[in-house]
Amino acid sequence: MIPAPVLDLAPALLPPRFAEWFAAKGWAPRPHQLDLLERAERGASVLLIAPTGAGKTLAGFLPSLVDLSRRPRRRPGTRPPGVHTLYVSPLKALATDIQRNLAAPVEEMGLAIAMEGRTGDTSQSRRQRQRLNPPDILLTTPEQLALLISGKDAETFFSDLSTVIFDELHSLVASKRGQLLALGLARLRRLRPDLKTIGLSATVSEPDELRAWLVGQEPDAPSRLADLVTVAGGALPEITILKSRERVPWQGHMCRYAMPEIYEAIRRHKTTLLFVNTRSQAELLFQELWRINEETLPIALHHGSLDVGQRRRVEAAMAANELRAVVATSTLDLGIDWGDVDLVVHVGAPKGASRLAQRIGRANHRMDEPSKAILVPANRFEVMECQAALDANYLGDQDSPPMREGCLDVLAQHVLGMACAAPFRADDLFAEVRSAFPYRALDRETFDRVVDFVATGGYSLRVYERYAKIRLTEDGTWRITHPSVAQAYRMNAGTIIESETLTVRMIRAKTRAAIGRGGMVLGKIEENFLETLSPGDTFLFSGHVVRFEGIHEMECLVTKTKGEEAKVPYYGGQKFPMTTFLAARIREMLADPEKWGALPPQVREWLGIQREKSAIPAADEMLVETFPNGNRFFMVAYPFEGRLAHQTLGMLLTRRLERARAKPLGFVATDYALSIWGLGDLGAMFADGRLSLEDLFDEDMLGDDLEAWMADSWLLKRTFRQCAVIAGLVQKNQPGREKTGRQVTVSSDLVYDVLRAHEPDHILLRATWADAATGLLDVRRVSDLLARVRHRILHRDLPEISPLAVPIMLEAGRERIEGEARDELLAEAMEIELIGKALSDKGQFRSNTLT
Repeated sequence: MIPAPVLDLAPALLPPRFAEWFAAKGWAPRPHQLDLLERAERGASVLLIAPTGAGKTLAGFLPSLVDLSRRPRRRPGTRPPGVHTLYVSPLKALATDIQRNLAAPVEEMGLAIAMEGRTGDTSQSRRQRQRLNPPDILLTTPEQLALLISGKDAETFFSDLSTVIFDELHSLVASKRGQLLALGLARLRRLRPDLKTIGLSATVSEPDELRAWLVGQEPDAPSRLADLVTVAGGALPEITILKSRERVPWQGHMCRYAMPEIYEAIRRHKTTLLFVNTRSQAELLFQELWRINEETLPIALHHGSLDVGQRRRVEAAMAANELRAVVATSTLDLGIDWGDVDLVVHVGAPKGASRLAQRIGRANHRMDEPSKAILVPANRFEVMECQAALDANYLGDQDSPPMREGCLDVLAQHVLGMACAAPFRADDLFAEVRSAFPYRALDRETFDRVVDFVATGGYSLRVYERYAKIRLTEDGTWRITHPSVAQAYRMNAGTIIESETLTVRMIRAKTRAAIGRGGMVLGKIEENFLETLSPGDTFLFSGHVVRFEGIHEMECLVTKTKGEEAKVPYYGGQKFPMTTFLAARIREMLADPEKWGALPPQVREWLGIQREKSAIPAADEMLVETFPNGNRFFMVAYPFEGRLAHQTLGMLLTRRLERARAKPLGFVATDYALSIWGLGDLGAMFADGRLSLEDLFDEDMLGDDLEAWMADSWLLKRTFRQCAVIAGLVQKNQPGREKTGRQVTVSSDLVYDVLRAHEPDHILLRATWADAATGLLDVRRVSDLLARVRHRILHRDLPEISPLAVPIMLEAGRERIEGEARDELLAEAMEIELIGKALSDKGQFRSNTLT
């Protein structure tokens, strides 16, 4: 609720030219815009939480525009003022969009305000010019802020900084990017103690975390909080789940069955945004739509691997309403207000209620008009997930991920960056770091170990001069050891670690022998995918089926092909994990037949047959089924905790089954289930007591079993590589040359082996284990799962496969015939056979219920 005095102050808060501009537009400033302006005028930092279309951007910038409009003109011969307002966005495209949208009111009001962007795409000459003559408002990204504060001129550059605006703050803070940004904000607060911060966010589950993130924290004291302005209301979205005329597949991720209906929805609307969760899905969806695009509707593709020029052309066409549809990944998730988008189609399950709300808000993008969205589930389990996400959105439930404690590899990078800016005293930097919310609980011993790591590489590596980046001088300050250290830091700053990429260049077929002679750039692709190709292989990229011709000087050369089936490129980005919130919703829906009425008839029938042939678990139970199939025995568990947690569980369970002589051969995990197969009859072993389900799923597997597996796992080496690159131990980019992905891997693997053998408590190994436990392995979620199902495992020993097991059995079958993906008849025959068994009238089972 906005206080009445704020509304009464509107004439005093808004200078005449602003009031006249609103009036000329036929608008009135919204109460939350005036409220935020009034708080900022008092010097307060503010978090604004508002639905899509509520005017968050204008609210966030209004205090800066008003303040800049009052600033006197600079006298000739005086120093140009520094940056007044810094705007930080998670996406380059969002910064570009904001700059374009802000330019209109600035120009229409005749404000003498200079605005410029600074992203990874900004030329070096423009960056240099910005340092000498800073704009009033600089729109940038977390990585560029890290570079700016590491410069020797940082204090001068930010000498007039008044406000920092963080757009889509909920998206920024939950990752290592957010931790590096929090450390950067702590440095800005040291340079400008009166700094105001404004956070703009969609609805979040824990607003106080964001409020604390925005302001400096005091050690060992209750969290300080920024002011909060919340905008209630907004039109409820119109979300439907596609009721397809076709059979919903039992398994799969691409929704090919629904392509004609998706195309028909595009035809009926002005502009449609189609969201998917991975880049490879985007490529395949785009190709499928063009295959059936009989009316040649203008349909485009937008994802992070595409060339920046191509992305900008798509964005410009969207803004000009020249496109009927855009297939996109998370590159268009946030806040971009383009054209007359009147429909969002989410192809595949959204994996999170908050992510779905973010994406469907791209339609209409106006607070008082409902966004319209269609969810297209790819398989039968996804039907339930889509329904759970739909219900959550209508109830306003959120499931944004919690903030992690600050990571040590990120802190190491920041320590080096601060030394590049100026010599520092450890006491001063420690206090500054602890004022950042993610590092508020950092202890001095750990901080000193991080500083020592930056200075020496740690105990085991201190004999190598190349790891000595800073040194303690006689005056008690830490300084960089050589100017080249600062140069290398600036070439490697940031926390986004991607696979080695090569430029994809389209050449003419007749010039194959004359490589390196130009051609259209399509984008970039990961080196580890190209290592699997031979000349002549085809793959799908940038909407084209292309033929791989070879590699020349960090470029992948391709030619265009027609009518060939393509391999699917692996783009490096994993699918989003399903949130715990949605997982709980699905378990509740599955357990309550009264809630099945919202599901399509074929899904209701599927669940009904499952109840007859096996069982439907209660919401607090986990169903485990055992059955034979072919010459193998299978165990399928249904935890509904997401693919990462299930993969970790599968790795640990197979180790236990090996010790129990159950002869496991392999496992496969989906977001909903886990299947393990082997030569031993697990159902019989559970029945006669040779194996206990209770012991098999005991929480103690997260002790020695987990440590032993992680110590030998290639996943841990991969995680260490990422931590080593972020911390600066292994530098990918160096002056005059760049390491290949293979060279980086070899370097980090050698260091990893040395540290494991000689310094197992090394600061980077600590960072690696923390990352693996929270990221790749999702150990906390596995722990919560095992605690939840203790004494609540429902076992059914079946004579054959159950209906609920068919999807994961199809997944397992496809993995086991890897390399035969072209043989669609084989896959189809396998599906028919499994479904036939699942729907047969054999229904007797041996019961072994753990209560």
